[in-house]
Amino acid sequence: MAEKIVQEERGQVVALTEGAARKLHQIMREKQMEGYFLRVFVAGGGCAGLQYGMGFESQPEAEDHQIESYGIRILVDPISATYLWGSTIDYVDALMGGGFQIHNPNAVATCGCGHSFRTQGGAASSGGGCGCH
Repeated sequence: MAEKIVQEERGQVVALTEGAARKLHQIMREKQMEGYFLRVFVAGGGCAGLQYGMGFESQPEAEDHQIESYGIRILVDPISATYLWGSTIDYVDALMGGGFQIHNPNAVATCGCGHSFRTQGGAASSGGGCGCH
């Protein structure tokens, strides 16, 4: 099956900044995971109702959106794509609050740590689920 690269009229599901890609390439080299995919997903939970997740996978699932950004192959499942469409993943190297950050145009509220979010019409969680409190 030919690899499908998704980029529609409204833009990509998710993209990386150059800094995020550089850090991911470094991590993949250190963990000897060159050739793996970066899976970006959304799961229920967190202070604001939904939370982001990322991990490495060796193979895509049949229904995954596949995107390539700065040489990193990214996988996003169809349900997560509805929440993530148009997002950018950045890497911030800072003493406090550093790490990967997702800038999501669909989020109407976020937790203070930035790992949890809510979209229009989404119900807020009771709090504390992402560990930032």
